[in-house]
Amino acid sequence: MPHEATVEGFGVSAGERGVPVVLLTAREEVLPIFISPDQAKSIKHALDGKPFDRPLSHDLFVEMLTEFGGAIDRIRIDGLSENTFLAKIDAEQYVGGERRTLVFDARPSDAIAIALRVDCPIVVDDEVLDAAGRAPEEFELEEGD
Repeated sequence: MPHEATVEGFGVSAGERGVPVVLLTAREEVLPIFISPDQAKSIKHALDGKPFDRPLSHDLFVEMLTEFGGAIDRIRIDGLSENTFLAKIDAEQYVGGERRTLVFDARPSDAIAIALRVDCPIVVDDEVLDAAGRAPEEFELEEGD
């Protein structure tokens, strides 16, 4: 069963490399997803509503999909394979008055960055939360970040 999630914020992993992590909340649990610094910057700009001077890849994808008559319905974080999260972007396209369903395989970080740009739901499957969800007490979440 999918659960709607929200982007709670960012963190940095403990350790010498300090890898960025985006924190989602769903089903009263926190789902930490490790991402690259570039993905973190793109997600942060979308959260802040601050576009770059030139379009980023996520902006370009949304613009192209829209230009071709498409729209993003939701993103799903729907799998976990060897400690790697799997995601899908559910979209639709209208051509000649006919609706066509589209599903794109994506990295969760890309899917989240796109979802924030188009304000669509982010959902996480039970199986993913069962395997990787954590209690909120395990994280230091600051209000207003």
